[in-house]
Amino acid sequence: MHAREQKIAERSTEAHQAAPRGGVLVMLLLSLALAAVIMVAIWTFFFHP
Repeated sequence: MHAREQKIAERSTEAHQAAPRGGVLVMLLLSLALAAVIMVAIWTFFFHP
């Protein structure tokens, strides 16, 4: 038996929702870098002998 193939119809906005965006990756990397800088600054000013 052959499985019936169904054509999937989606709007262009629905089809592109899962596409990766470069802006999200940049924002993630910048926020991680900023968090690391803040943690180093706090450690340097408060806990460094």
